[in-house]
Amino acid sequence: MSKSNTTVFMPSVLTLVGIPGLESVQCWIGIPFCAMYFIAMVGNSLLLFIIKSERSLHEPMYIFLGMLGATDIALGSSIMPTMLGIFWFHMPEIYFDTCLLQMWLIHTFQCIESGILLAMALDRYVAICYPLRYATVFTRQVVTQIGAVVTLRAAILAAPCLVLIKCRLQFYHTTVISHSYCEHMAIVKLAAGNVQVNKIYGLFVAFSVAGIDLIFITLSYVQIFITVFHLPQKEARFKAFNTCIAHICVFLQLYLLAFFSFFTHRFGSHCPPYIHILFSSFYLLFPPFLNPLVYGVKTKQIRIHLVKMICP
Repeated sequence: MSKSNTTVFMPSVLTLVGIPGLESVQCWIGIPFCAMYFIAMVGNSLLLFIIKSERSLHEPMYIFLGMLGATDIALGSSIMPTMLGIFWFHMPEIYFDTCLLQMWLIHTFQCIESGILLAMALDRYVAICYPLRYATVFTRQVVTQIGAVVTLRAAILAAPCLVLIKCRLQFYHTTVISHSYCEHMAIVKLAAGNVQVNKIYGLFVAFSVAGIDLIFITLSYVQIFITVFHLPQKEARFKAFNTCIAHICVFLQLYLLAFFSFFTHRFGSHCPPYIHILFSSFYLLFPPFLNPLVYGVKTKQIRIHLVKMICP
């Protein structure tokens, strides 16, 4: 069953440590994480309910926002039960195949979130730069196709990570994962064989998704700003810019956290392991927590319908 005394052949069960170095206070760390998750679930559920129930919000901008809310709910739910099981209920063990499924779900939902932000940026670009063409460009059929393409792109790009681990990595140094959930590199580092292909493909997915999306999102907003600043009336400039503020806030916080987590994980070797784990967990939970708050405050139509629902 084993290649040597120190390697294990295809383990059936893995053990998640949680946050290495902070095991004694994990139960307290779980409280703010759980609070963020609860607010994210309630906020995004309210967002989805308002968008679905109000026919005036059945427009591309709000449909994309609903997609983002559904993705945030799925992303938070894919990691939070595992984390709370480790922090509060001392349940660190997870089946190997379940761990791979969780890894695939996490990276798939991350790619979907990035793709939806790109779709929202393009939606604002067409609405502000080419307002007369907006209705003909962003039809309901086009919005549905964009949602399908974004989802398929994420699922297809994340799938080879599963295949490469399952088919190439047969022997493992240890079955203990120094993480609070199943992340691609955390699993790959357990392997005893050559993992160069796995690392290269992981980097390829990260840069092909985040890199391409970031370039097009940035170009869209640059063009939007140029168009807005050329509007003759000050009120028109403010109104056009105000429709983009929420998107810009969400876009900045997601990608800043993503790149900070990415670079500290790969180049911050001097940082303690718990810094990496805390930031990677925070990176996954903070956007779902913040997105409904940002859109609830900055989007007038959603704010009005929320007030109507609370105070009929």
